[in-house]
Amino acid sequence: QVHLVESGGGLVQAGGSLRLSCAASGGTFNNYGMGWFRQAPGKEREFVAAISRTGGSTYVADSVKGRFTISRDNAKNTVYLQMNSLKPEDTAVYYCAADKHYAGITTTIRRYDYWGQGTQVTVSS
Repeated sequence: QVHLVESGGGLVQAGGSLRLSCAASGGTFNNYGMGWFRQAPGKEREFVAAISRTGGSTYVADSVKGRFTISRDNAKNTVYLQMNSLKPEDTAVYYCAADKHYAGITTTIRRYDYWGQGTQVTVSS
């Protein structure tokens, strides 16, 4: 079982940048596809970005395309979410998740097996 811990959230002005990190422990990191999701108050959790086990394939949601980038460093057991040109509507709790079944990209919440506790991102206008 893998344990995930997110960090890097905070308060930023619109147009600013943040880089989220998700450190994994307790498992073989490169056996997991990884994803980032977010949940705003009163809304359902939604997919943001995903990356395959090797990092060779990535996918981001249309709402963040061109602004957010997902990457991973398997030597450091860490996945990142670089967020640029942030907007107030990006305000949410951001979660990383691990998928142990599929080697490729997974965008569906229910396919992920392990979740971090989340990190708050607040973008002020």
